[in-house]
This record gives sequence, structure tokens and C-alpha cells, in this order.
Amino acid sequence: MTGVPASAAGGPSGARRAASVTPGGVPGVGRAAAREARGAAPGSAGGAARRGLSGRGSGGAQPHADEAARAAASRGGFDGGADAEDGAKSARGGKIAAAAVNQASVWNIANLLTVLRLFLVPAFVALMLADGGYDPVWRSLAWAAFAIAMITDLFDGHLARTYNLVTDFGKIADPIADKAIMGAALICLSALGDLPWWVTGVILGRELGITLLRFLVIRYGVIPASRGGKLKTLIQGVAVGMYVLALTGWLATLRWWVMAAAVVLTVLTGLDYVKQAIVLRRRGIAERKAALEETEA
Repeated sequence: MTGVPASAAGGPSGARRAASVTPGGVPGVGRAAAREARGAAPGSAGGAARRGLSGRGSGGAQPHADEAARAAASRGGFDGGADAEDGAKSARGGKIAAAAVNQASVWNIANLLTVLRLFLVPAFVALMLADGGYDPVWRSLAWAAFAIAMITDLFDGHLARTYNLVTDFGKIADPIADKAIMGAALICLSALGDLPWWVTGVILGRELGITLLRFLVIRYGVIPASRGGKLKTLIQGVAVGMYVLALTGWLATLRWWVMAAAVVLTVLTGLDYVKQAIVLRRRGIAERKAALEETEA
């Protein structure tokens, strides 16, 4: 066995022990050198970092590890800033896209019907006053324009609520169109002598007064439309439509009673809206006072 190398005598295990022993006879240094060699290989950033953390290797390993750590942190900060910038750009892009969608939704079917009703107002007046305002043919055409306006008033609100087409334009233009066509019809009828001026004054005064009242109490809440108000609108439309037509005989008598019912409903629902506005205002003031006392406490 003398003359046989230690690696041969011990077989594979002996060879591994020999690999771990340096000429100086210190175990483990060979393994450290192997790890240092692997860490120095190109692309082995992890080895450099391990050398810096463990303190082993050459004296310049620690500065190199610090530089690598700083570079990684710099890259991470840059990537984070880029991600934040991309997120901000995406948010701005989303807001711009949403604004574009909202702008496009202004011209939906509900608002188009409202615009049609606004254009029907001057057309109705022209037809109503054509040929002195007493020609049955022109009055029939005027009635057709009035009927279309009243029917579209029913559909545009239903479409807006059902398909979520409510817009700021519709909130403003819809009540204007309603009062414009009704006011034009009443004024024309009174100007032609078919309807007493006091009836026109009562109906238009109520409509304008309730609209102003809604704006005055809107900071406390919204006055909802009541069933009586909807019935009033229906009876008003029927009564005015019957007066627009050149009716005679018992139909002329019937339209008088329908208009009387419309006037009564106009007054009663107007008083009901005033009562609701007073209650809403008092409740709003009480809630604000309670909130202020709670804040001070």
C-alpha cells in the first residue's frame, strides 16, 4: 500500500477528501476556493453578493458587492418609478376615455326625443296660427305636432331611466321642452280667444312656481314627482289637445269639463308640492343643526 496515492487508496471518497485539502493541509479552503471561482464566473451576481455578505474572498469583494447592491436598488427604484408613471398614465387615459364616453352619450335616444320636442314648439305655433288660427286643417296639423310632443315626453323619460341614459343635458332640457310646448299651446289658445287668460295664468304660474321652488330647496333634497302630478300632466295634455282641435257640439262641452279638472288638479298638486318643500326644508335644517351640534360636542 506504500507508494499508492491517498486518492487511490480511499477510492472516490478519498478523492473528495483530497480535493478539499490544500497543499497547506487546511481542510475546507479548497471548497472555499471552488465557491469563489464559481462566484467569479460571468453572470454570477449571486456569488458576488454572497461574498460580500460572508466576508470571505479577496479584500475587494465587499466594495464590489456594495456596488452591485446599489445598482440593483437603483434598477428597482427606476422600475418602480416607471410602473408608477405608467399607472398614472393609465389612470389619465381612463379618465379621458370615460369623459369621451359621457360626451358621446349626450346624443342618446332620450335626448334626441327631447331635442325633437324643442323643435316642435315653433312648428306647433306656426301651424296653430296659420290662416288666422281658425282653419280646421291647420288646427288638425297643429294638434298632431302637439300630440307627438306629449307622447315623446312620456317615452324619453322612460328610456332614460330604463337604460341609464340620464345626462345633465337631459335634466335641463327635458323640463324646458315640457313647459315650452304646454306654454305655447295655452298662450296661442288664449290669444285666439278659445281659452280664458286666467286659466293660462293659473297653469303657467303653477308650473313656473313649482320649478323655482324645486331649485330653492334642492340643497335640502329633491321633491319627487307624485302620482297626482303625473295625473295632472296627463289631464292637462288631453284638455289642451281637445282645445287645439276645432271641436263643436257635445265635444266642445266635454273639453270644458276636462279643462276644469286639469285646473283643479293643477292647483291641488301645486299646494302639495309647496307642503313637501316646507317639510323637506325643515328636515334639512334640523339635520344640519344636529350634525353641527355633534361636531362641536
